[in-house]
Order: sequence, then structure tokens, then C-alpha cells
Amino acid sequence: MENQEFQVYNTMTKQKEIFKPIEPGKVGMYVCGITAYDYSHIGHARAYVAFDVLYRYLKYLGYEVNYVRNFTDVDDKIIRRANELGEDPISLSGRFCEEFLADMDDLGCLRPTQEPPVSKHMDQIRAMIAQLIEKDFAYPVDGDVYFAVDNFPDYGRLSGRKLEDNRAGERVAVDSRKKNPADFALWKATKPGEPSWVSPWGPGRPGWHIECSAMSAHYLTASFDIHGGGMDLIFPHHENEIAQSCGACSSSKVGYWMHNGFVTQNDEKMSKSLGNFFTIREVTKQYHPMALRYFLMSTHYRSPVNYSIAQLDNASFEVLTLYRALHNCEVALSPYREGNPTDVAAHNGQTVRITPDARKCIDKLHSDFESKMADDLHVVEILNGALKDSLTFINSSLGLLKKKQKQQQKQPSPIQSLVEVEKEVKKILVDLGLLSSSTCSEVLQQLKEKALVRAGMKEEDVLLMIEERTKARKEKDFERSDQIRGLLYAKGIYPEDEGAVTTWWPCVPPEDPKST
Repeated sequence: MENQEFQVYNTMTKQKEIFKPIEPGKVGMYVCGITAYDYSHIGHARAYVAFDVLYRYLKYLGYEVNYVRNFTDVDDKIIRRANELGEDPISLSGRFCEEFLADMDDLGCLRPTQEPPVSKHMDQIRAMIAQLIEKDFAYPVDGDVYFAVDNFPDYGRLSGRKLEDNRAGERVAVDSRKKNPADFALWKATKPGEPSWVSPWGPGRPGWHIECSAMSAHYLTASFDIHGGGMDLIFPHHENEIAQSCGACSSSKVGYWMHNGFVTQNDEKMSKSLGNFFTIREVTKQYHPMALRYFLMSTHYRSPVNYSIAQLDNASFEVLTLYRALHNCEVALSPYREGNPTDVAAHNGQTVRITPDARKCIDKLHSDFESKMADDLHVVEILNGALKDSLTFINSSLGLLKKKQKQQQKQPSPIQSLVEVEKEVKKILVDLGLLSSSTCSEVLQQLKEKALVRAGMKEEDVLLMIEERTKARKEKDFERSDQIRGLLYAKGIYPEDEGAVTTWWPCVPPEDPKST
């Protein structure tokens, strides 16, 4: 399937291009990882869900993907936090690396092929710095080593910045010893209370940017296909990476630079420095991880996604709708599967054809997935289009099947149609990372548990209110019945009546202006 034309937006050329890997059938992809000193926030989740979707799609196309995502475990922020806690910096960072991986597992992100930490790649880092000094792209000063941006004429080509407009970098203090204020550190001389490694320029540790150049070259060679990260990394981090990598190896090249948009709140970038961020853990305490993933995928990966409680409530409801349809489908088909799990609708020894509507539904879901993903990963159009249409088909088919069962009619074609549509929906969900490793029944229970957390209620409380509402309805006290229903609805709980039985499900509560 790798012959299918796949277009990606290349930040370097500022346009969409047809993806053609360096080596047919194989893709080398490097995505900048976290600086591990705290729990990861939803800005991190946005980046890694976006590139997980890309990773899954490349595998869907049949490519053998070498996906590398690093861990920065040597950094000023890590050292400061470790000193505050009286902990070894590498130990502290390792702990938060593990917490990050647990968050990624919850969000359904596949593990990359390689996850190298900086601290275990000092040989590669020192070797690249030595190459840069030898080729006059870097210079040592009092145990520090700086990259000389004036010696790299193409500096600024990714970001479009002119050299005279560039700042020294967010993590680099201006130093009078620099030849140009924009020169950035490749190696930092050791300071008291900091971890250090030996080097030809004295004991110290690497700067922030050199690690990715050294590790991407080590795992993917000097030239590889895709380099990804958040838009905030375009400058200075990725700009500096290009200078380092090309300075060390003139043939170094990245085929496609890809960047995801920010998570914003009230249209302002969410960040730790502004204090308006939420950790993944804070969000998943109240919302199912699949709801957070759905929310992050509900906007095109290059566009900003605006965080709000209402948006998360909507995403959670979409996931609930999806899993209810799949669960109901599984329940309805289970009697037929028990008889013949490989062909539930075999009839008189012959395979039954599916209905024209089912064929149309399957074909549209498959073709929309391929066309929208091939156009720079327009996932949201799949979620809001063919996938929703498929759920509508499943729900209407289930209603029809239930009606025929009451009439004791057995029609194999509608049953087989449900089987095939369900199979295609689940296949697409796997490719999007939206099919949980838990069963549909378990996910529905988890969604209800999260709804109770948001409501600040226990299930016993909900059931007591439902019981009181049922009593009020029997006594024709419809005012009280409606009042209880309204109270539950305001908490995000919907009492669903089916005949004499009332169950409850999470719902989207009325929006509170203060929560946006």
C-alpha cells in the first residue's frame, strides 16, 4: 500500500509535498521528546498523539518505520528540580520518564522503536562537537563550547528569521564571551552541584540542542525522512539542529519537517511559564484517556486546539457514543457468533451477501480514511464524517434487528452486514489509536466512573435520585420528576428510560461560562 500518494506539509518549504522516503519501503522518523523533570502536560500529549497517528498511518501504508523519540535527562530544569528535592538528577529524570511512558500508554500511543536518553549518548555528542570545532563551526571558551552561527550562512532557513533578529535562545543566557550573541552552547563547563562528564574541553555536560543532532545521526544516519515536534521548537531548537547537523556532515538532510499546533486556552498558548497548563494526569483523573486523545485529534494537527471543559465533555460523549454502539453490536451478534464465530451469517452452507447500504457504508469509511489521511492527516474529517455515518448505520441496524427478533424473523443478510461494518469500524479505530485495549464493556464502565468523579457523586447517589424520580413519575408528580432529571443533567448524568427500566449514562452538561 506504500505506493499510495501521501501528502505532508513540510515546514521547510511551507507547502504540502508528496512523501517519498529516502529508501523505498522504509521510513526514518525522529520526534523531539520531553525534558523529564515533572509530569507531562497536555501540550506534550498533543505532540505525541499527533505523531502517533502519523506513525500508525505509515505502518498502515506498509512502511517499516524506525521511530526515534529521545528523553532529555540532562538539563538546567532537571538539575534545579533535583536540587530542590535533594535527589540525583538522573534518578529524578528517569522517574519522570517512566511516568511519561505510563501516560502515553494510557493515551493509546505506540512505543517508538528507539527511546534514547541523553545521558547514555555522551560519546556521540562529544564526537559531533569535536567535528564542529574541527570544521570551524564551533569554538571553545573556558571549558564551554559554542556554535558560531556566522559561519553557517543558511542559519534561519527553517524559521525564516534573519540572523540579526535572532535571540540567543530560550534556555541560553547571553554571554559576552560569544562571538555573536546568537551563538548557542554545545557544551557547558561544569558548575558545583551539577552532574558532569569528561571531555577534551574540560568536565561538563551538553547543551540542549546538540543532543538531538547527535542521537538522530546515531540512530537514523545524517539524512533521514521526517523530523517532528511542536511549533515552539522551530526556533531555536530545530534551527540549531539543522546548523549542527549540516555543519558536522555537509550531506545531512531531513526530507520533511513536521510540526504540530499548540494547545491553547482562551487563544493563548498553554505553557508552564504562563501557569495555564494542565498535566495529562490532572485531565485523566476526570476524563477517560480515550476522551483526551479524541479531543486532541478533533482539530487538524497543524492547527491550535483550544482547551476547555466543554470541549472535553463533547469529546468524552463522542467516545461514549462510539463505544456504546460497538458494545450493543457485540451483544446483539453474540448469539450468532457462538454458533459459528468465523462466519456468523452462513446460511444453508452458503456465505450471505451484505446489504447494499452496508457495502456503501464500508466503502465510504474505507475510502474516506485513505483519502483524508493521505491529505496531510485530516483525521477530524474522518471522525466527523464517515465514522459517524457508520455508527448511525450500526444503531439503525440494531434497531431493525431487535424488531425482527421480536417477530421471530431470521434474516442472515442484516446480521452479516452488521458484522462487516463493525469489523471495518474497529479496523479504522485501531489505525487511529482509538480502540482501547480494554473491552467495550470495560470502557463504558470507565467512562461512567469518570463521569461520577466530575459530578462529585457516588453511583449510589445517582441510583437513589433515579429511584426517587421513578416514584415521582408513578405518582404523576412530573414537576418533581423533571426537577430531578434537571439536577442530574446539570451534573453530566442522563437518566435513560426504556420501558419501565431507567439506567443512566454520562452526558454533556449545560456549559458553565466560568469553566471555559
